[in-house]
Amino acid sequence: MRIRIVDAFTDQPFSGNPAGVLLLDSFPDDAWLQRVAAEVNLSETAFAHPLPAGGEADWALRWFTPTTEVDMCGHATLATAHVLHSTGTASGPVRFAARCGVLGATAEADGTITMDFPTSSLTPAPVPDGLEKALGAEVVAVHDTADHIGDLVVELRDEPTVRALAPDHAALKALSTRGIIATAAAQNPDGGYDFVSRGFFPAVGIDEDPVTGSAHTALAPYWSARFGRDDLVGLQGGARTGIVRTRLRGDRTLLNGHAVTVIEGDLHA
Repeated sequence: MRIRIVDAFTDQPFSGNPAGVLLLDSFPDDAWLQRVAAEVNLSETAFAHPLPAGGEADWALRWFTPTTEVDMCGHATLATAHVLHSTGTASGPVRFAARCGVLGATAEADGTITMDFPTSSLTPAPVPDGLEKALGAEVVAVHDTADHIGDLVVELRDEPTVRALAPDHAALKALSTRGIIATAAAQNPDGGYDFVSRGFFPAVGIDEDPVTGSAHTALAPYWSARFGRDDLVGLQGGARTGIVRTRLRGDRTLLNGHAVTVIEGDLHA
């Protein structure tokens, strides 16, 4: 069977966030899916198979880190939609049935893909004991998304602080259900993006995820409320970076970005 590695939220190879993508006829047992994801050893590997015509979705979609299955993943959804469209397997809008509900993906004329995700709720929260020490930075505010994606959105003082983070991943592991999203407003309002972020997910086996699409379902409402605009651009990442364009539409958030296939081959398993 064919397996592909796709860099998501970028139009350049070796940047953005890489994801494994396998298109299947049906889902094998969970243990096999987990072993493949561990072998691929990227933050997520996506597995998809077609569904019968006439239903609420066109493809079933699941995502696995090297250690566990996750409820929502943006960059691997973008990677899967890219593979479907670039190979001619699908045309027009695609609907995915996933753990978090039905997700849409539409190929745009400019080569990007727009995904339709549920917006995350944000609840102000106290700064957890040990968070500032684990991050190595002073925290401005914390918001919890525990009833949705399970992340803490943590605002820091400024963009240079976010970019310079070198956290204690072992200490962060116990501080959230899924991950810690550190964020700040862009230092230069004319730099082509509105806010920056970095995502740390040691609780699910990923020390740092370069560009986390699902986190932007929380970052979009957070920064849209601050800036008073529904359309924003986020830059995420440390050593690897990518661009996520967000559009807030009430209980849905549209995530837009490029993707590029960098590796394609045969899986013998």
